Amino acid sequence: METKTDISKQPAVASTEIVISIAGLHKSFGSNKVLRDFCLDVKRGESVAVIGKSGSGKSVLIKCIIGLIDPDSGSINVLGNEVTKLDHIKLDRLRVKVAFLFQSNALYDSMTVRENLEFPLRRHWVNTTKEEVDVLVVEALTNVGLAHTIDMMPSELSGGMRKRVALARTLIMKPEIILYDEPTTGLDPITAREISNLMVDIQKKYNTSSIIISHDLNCVKLTANKIVMLIDGKNYAEGKYEELSKSEDEKVKNFYI
Repeated sequence: METKTDISKQPAVASTEIVISIAGLHKSFGSNKVLRDFCLDVKRGESVAVIGKSGSGKSVLIKCIIGLIDPDSGSINVLGNEVTKLDHIKLDRLRVKVAFLFQSNALYDSMTVRENLEFPLRRHWVNTTKEEVDVLVVEALTNVGLAHTIDMMPSELSGGMRKRVALARTLIMKPEIILYDEPTTGLDPITAREISNLMVDIQKKYNTSSIIISHDLNCVKLTANKIVMLIDGKNYAEGKYEELSKSEDEKVKNFYI
Protein backbone atom coordinates (compact mmCIF):
# COMPACT_ATOMS: atom_id res chain seq x y z
CA MET A 1 0.00 0.00 0.00
CA GLU A 2 1.41 3.38 -0.99
CA THR A 3 2.10 5.93 1.73
CA LYS A 4 0.08 9.13 1.44
CA THR A 5 1.79 12.47 1.82
CA ASP A 6 0.54 15.71 3.33
CA ILE A 7 -1.15 17.58 0.48
CA SER A 8 -1.09 20.88 2.40
CA LYS A 9 2.68 21.30 2.13
CA GLN A 10 4.24 24.01 -0.02
CA PRO A 11 7.74 24.28 -1.55
CA ALA A 12 10.44 25.66 0.72
CA VAL A 13 11.77 29.17 0.18
CA ALA A 14 14.99 29.23 -1.85
CA SER A 15 18.26 30.92 -0.86
CA THR A 16 20.00 33.55 -3.01
CA GLU A 17 22.85 31.24 -4.15
CA ILE A 18 22.56 30.37 -7.83
CA VAL A 19 23.27 26.68 -8.59
CA ILE A 20 22.23 26.64 -12.27
CA SER A 21 22.83 29.56 -14.62
CA ILE A 22 21.88 29.26 -18.30
CA ALA A 23 22.62 32.08 -20.74
CA GLY A 24 22.16 32.48 -24.48
CA LEU A 25 21.34 28.80 -25.05
CA HIS A 26 20.69 27.76 -28.65
CA LYS A 27 19.88 24.28 -29.97
CA SER A 28 18.60 23.30 -33.41
CA PHE A 29 17.86 20.01 -35.09
CA GLY A 30 18.24 20.69 -38.76
CA SER A 31 16.00 23.62 -39.61
CA ASN A 32 14.03 23.22 -36.35
CA LYS A 33 15.27 25.85 -33.91
CA VAL A 34 14.24 24.42 -30.54
CA LEU A 35 16.06 26.73 -28.11
CA ARG A 36 16.70 30.35 -29.09
CA ASP A 37 18.72 32.44 -26.64
CA PHE A 38 17.18 30.68 -23.62
CA CYS A 39 18.24 32.07 -20.22
CA LEU A 40 17.46 30.90 -16.68
CA ASP A 41 18.86 31.07 -13.15
CA VAL A 42 17.95 28.52 -10.46
CA LYS A 43 18.73 29.21 -6.81
CA ARG A 44 19.68 26.69 -4.15
CA GLY A 45 16.56 25.13 -2.68
CA GLU A 46 14.39 26.48 -5.49
CA SER A 47 12.00 24.39 -7.59
CA VAL A 48 11.51 25.81 -11.06
CA ALA A 49 8.82 24.39 -13.33
CA VAL A 50 9.37 24.76 -17.07
CA ILE A 51 6.15 24.51 -19.05
CA GLY A 52 5.48 24.72 -22.76
CA LYS A 53 3.69 23.06 -25.63
CA SER A 54 4.67 19.56 -26.78
CA GLY A 55 7.83 19.81 -28.86
CA SER A 56 8.72 23.22 -27.46
CA GLY A 57 12.11 22.03 -26.20
CA LYS A 58 11.49 21.32 -22.52
CA SER A 59 13.12 17.89 -22.47
CA VAL A 60 15.91 19.11 -24.75
CA LEU A 61 16.65 21.80 -22.19
CA ILE A 62 17.20 19.47 -19.24
CA LYS A 63 19.18 17.02 -21.40
CA CYS A 64 21.49 19.92 -22.27
CA ILE A 65 21.83 20.74 -18.57
CA ILE A 66 22.97 17.22 -17.72
CA GLY A 67 25.18 16.91 -20.79
CA LEU A 68 23.14 14.32 -22.67
CA ILE A 69 22.71 16.76 -25.57
CA ASP A 70 25.29 19.31 -26.69
CA PRO A 71 23.88 22.81 -27.32
CA ASP A 72 24.89 24.69 -30.45
CA SER A 73 25.95 27.70 -28.38
CA GLY A 74 25.46 29.32 -25.01
CA SER A 75 26.54 28.77 -21.42
CA ILE A 76 25.30 26.20 -18.88
CA ASN A 77 26.89 26.60 -15.46
CA VAL A 78 25.92 23.96 -12.88
CA LEU A 79 27.35 24.12 -9.36
CA GLY A 80 30.24 26.23 -10.63
CA ASN A 81 31.00 23.97 -13.60
CA GLU A 82 30.61 25.03 -17.23
CA VAL A 83 28.90 21.91 -18.57
CA THR A 84 29.72 22.62 -22.21
CA LYS A 85 33.46 22.44 -21.43
CA LEU A 86 33.56 19.31 -19.24
CA ASP A 87 35.18 16.10 -20.44
CA HIS A 88 33.45 12.75 -19.83
CA ILE A 89 35.19 12.12 -16.50
CA LYS A 90 34.32 15.54 -15.06
CA LEU A 91 30.80 15.29 -16.44
CA ASP A 92 30.30 11.95 -14.66
CA ARG A 93 31.51 13.51 -11.41
CA LEU A 94 29.01 16.34 -11.80
CA ARG A 95 26.20 13.87 -12.50
CA VAL A 96 26.71 12.41 -9.03
CA LYS A 97 25.40 15.74 -7.70
CA VAL A 98 22.67 16.15 -10.34
CA ALA A 99 19.95 13.48 -10.46
CA PHE A 100 17.69 12.94 -13.47
CA LEU A 101 14.25 11.39 -13.02
CA PHE A 102 13.30 10.04 -16.44
CA GLN A 103 9.72 10.25 -17.66
CA SER A 104 9.75 6.48 -18.24
CA ASN A 105 11.34 5.83 -14.79
CA ALA A 106 14.12 3.84 -16.55
CA LEU A 107 14.08 0.99 -14.02
CA TYR A 108 15.85 -2.22 -15.02
CA ASP A 109 13.16 -4.90 -15.36
CA SER A 110 15.64 -7.73 -14.72
CA MET A 111 16.78 -6.24 -11.40
CA THR A 112 15.02 -6.18 -8.04
CA VAL A 113 14.19 -2.85 -6.43
CA ARG A 114 17.28 -3.26 -4.23
CA GLU A 115 19.52 -3.89 -7.26
CA ASN A 116 18.05 -0.91 -9.12
CA LEU A 117 18.97 1.37 -6.22
CA GLU A 118 22.43 -0.17 -5.85
CA PHE A 119 23.21 0.38 -9.53
CA PRO A 120 24.12 4.12 -9.40
CA LEU A 121 26.42 3.46 -6.45
CA ARG A 122 28.28 0.88 -8.54
CA ARG A 123 28.10 3.01 -11.68
CA HIS A 124 29.85 5.93 -10.00
CA TRP A 125 32.26 3.76 -7.97
CA VAL A 126 31.10 5.13 -4.65
CA ASN A 127 33.45 3.85 -1.93
CA THR A 128 31.00 2.17 0.45
CA THR A 129 30.83 -1.15 2.25
CA LYS A 130 27.97 -3.60 1.68
CA GLU A 131 26.53 -2.63 5.06
CA GLU A 132 26.64 1.06 4.14
CA VAL A 133 24.97 0.34 0.79
CA ASP A 134 22.20 -1.57 2.56
CA VAL A 135 21.60 1.42 4.86
CA LEU A 136 21.48 3.83 1.90
CA VAL A 137 19.01 1.63 0.00
CA VAL A 138 16.66 1.27 2.96
CA GLU A 139 16.88 5.00 3.74
CA ALA A 140 16.05 5.97 0.15
CA LEU A 141 13.10 3.59 -0.02
CA THR A 142 11.85 4.72 3.38
CA ASN A 143 11.89 8.33 2.16
CA VAL A 144 9.38 7.39 -0.55
CA GLY A 145 7.32 5.07 1.67
CA LEU A 146 8.32 1.83 -0.06
CA ALA A 147 10.80 0.05 2.21
CA HIS A 148 8.68 -3.10 1.96
CA THR A 149 9.30 -3.38 -1.81
CA ILE A 150 13.06 -3.83 -1.50
CA ASP A 151 13.12 -7.40 -2.88
CA MET A 152 10.29 -7.02 -5.39
CA MET A 153 10.63 -6.75 -9.16
CA PRO A 154 9.52 -3.60 -11.04
CA SER A 155 6.84 -5.68 -12.81
CA GLU A 156 5.19 -6.31 -9.42
CA LEU A 157 4.75 -2.59 -8.73
CA SER A 158 2.02 -0.17 -9.75
CA GLY A 159 2.83 2.85 -11.91
CA GLY A 160 2.92 5.13 -8.89
CA MET A 161 5.17 2.75 -6.98
CA ARG A 162 7.59 2.51 -9.92
CA LYS A 163 7.77 6.30 -10.00
CA ARG A 164 8.55 6.34 -6.27
CA VAL A 165 11.29 3.72 -6.70
CA ALA A 166 12.79 5.76 -9.54
CA LEU A 167 12.75 8.78 -7.24
CA ALA A 168 14.39 6.76 -4.47
CA ARG A 169 17.14 5.81 -6.91
CA THR A 170 17.82 9.49 -7.60
CA LEU A 171 18.01 10.19 -3.86
CA ILE A 172 20.53 7.47 -3.07
CA MET A 173 23.41 9.61 -4.38
CA LYS A 174 22.34 12.54 -2.14
CA PRO A 175 22.06 14.93 -5.11
CA GLU A 176 22.07 18.71 -4.77
CA ILE A 177 19.91 19.11 -7.88
CA ILE A 178 17.08 16.96 -9.27
CA LEU A 179 15.83 17.27 -12.84
CA TYR A 180 12.29 15.92 -13.27
CA ASP A 181 11.06 15.03 -16.76
CA GLU A 182 7.23 14.86 -16.68
CA PRO A 183 7.11 13.27 -13.19
CA THR A 184 3.32 12.73 -13.18
CA THR A 185 2.72 11.62 -16.78
CA GLY A 186 0.60 8.48 -17.01
CA LEU A 187 -0.49 8.59 -13.37
CA ASP A 188 -4.06 8.91 -12.11
CA PRO A 189 -4.89 12.25 -10.41
CA ILE A 190 -4.61 10.92 -6.85
CA THR A 191 -1.23 9.26 -7.44
CA ALA A 192 0.01 12.30 -9.37
CA ARG A 193 -0.84 14.46 -6.36
CA GLU A 194 0.98 12.07 -4.03
CA ILE A 195 4.10 12.19 -6.23
CA SER A 196 3.91 16.00 -6.35
CA ASN A 197 3.74 16.23 -2.57
CA LEU A 198 6.57 13.74 -2.25
CA MET A 199 8.69 16.04 -4.43
CA VAL A 200 7.93 18.90 -2.02
CA ASP A 201 8.84 16.70 0.97
CA ILE A 202 12.20 15.87 -0.63
CA GLN A 203 12.94 19.51 -1.43
CA LYS A 204 12.29 20.48 2.20
CA LYS A 205 14.21 17.58 3.74
CA TYR A 206 17.33 17.81 1.57
CA ASN A 207 17.16 21.44 0.36
CA THR A 208 17.49 20.21 -3.21
CA SER A 209 17.15 22.50 -6.18
CA SER A 210 14.89 21.27 -8.97
CA ILE A 211 13.89 21.87 -12.54
CA ILE A 212 10.52 20.27 -13.25
CA ILE A 213 9.42 19.70 -16.83
CA SER A 214 5.66 19.22 -16.76
CA HIS A 215 2.39 19.89 -18.55
CA ASP A 216 0.46 19.03 -15.37
CA LEU A 217 -0.58 22.39 -13.91
CA ASN A 218 -1.68 20.76 -10.64
CA CYS A 219 1.84 19.37 -10.20
CA VAL A 220 3.35 22.72 -11.14
CA LYS A 221 1.16 24.62 -8.68
CA LEU A 222 2.06 22.27 -5.82
CA THR A 223 5.80 21.92 -6.42
CA ALA A 224 7.19 25.08 -8.00
CA ASN A 225 8.52 28.26 -6.42
CA LYS A 226 8.78 29.72 -9.90
CA ILE A 227 7.31 28.92 -13.31
CA VAL A 228 9.11 29.50 -16.60
CA MET A 229 7.16 29.49 -19.85
CA LEU A 230 9.20 28.14 -22.75
CA ILE A 231 7.67 29.73 -25.84
CA ASP A 232 9.38 30.13 -29.24
CA GLY A 233 12.56 28.69 -27.76
CA LYS A 234 12.90 31.44 -25.16
CA ASN A 235 12.17 32.08 -21.51
CA TYR A 236 9.07 34.00 -22.55
CA ALA A 237 7.70 34.64 -19.05
CA GLU A 238 8.52 33.65 -15.50
CA GLY A 239 6.97 34.18 -12.09
CA LYS A 240 4.87 32.51 -9.44
CA TYR A 241 1.82 30.47 -10.43
CA GLU A 242 -0.65 33.08 -9.18
CA GLU A 243 1.21 35.96 -10.85
CA LEU A 244 1.26 34.35 -14.28
CA SER A 245 -2.37 33.23 -13.97
CA LYS A 246 -3.37 36.92 -13.88
CA SER A 247 -1.38 37.86 -16.99
CA GLU A 248 -3.21 39.54 -19.87
CA ASP A 249 -0.70 38.19 -22.39
CA GLU A 250 -2.57 35.75 -24.65
CA LYS A 251 0.39 33.37 -24.95
CA VAL A 252 0.57 33.12 -21.17
CA LYS A 253 -3.20 32.94 -20.64
CA ASN A 254 -3.43 29.94 -22.99
CA PHE A 255 -1.71 27.74 -20.41
CA TYR A 256 -4.38 28.46 -17.81
CA ILE A 257 -7.43 27.80 -19.99
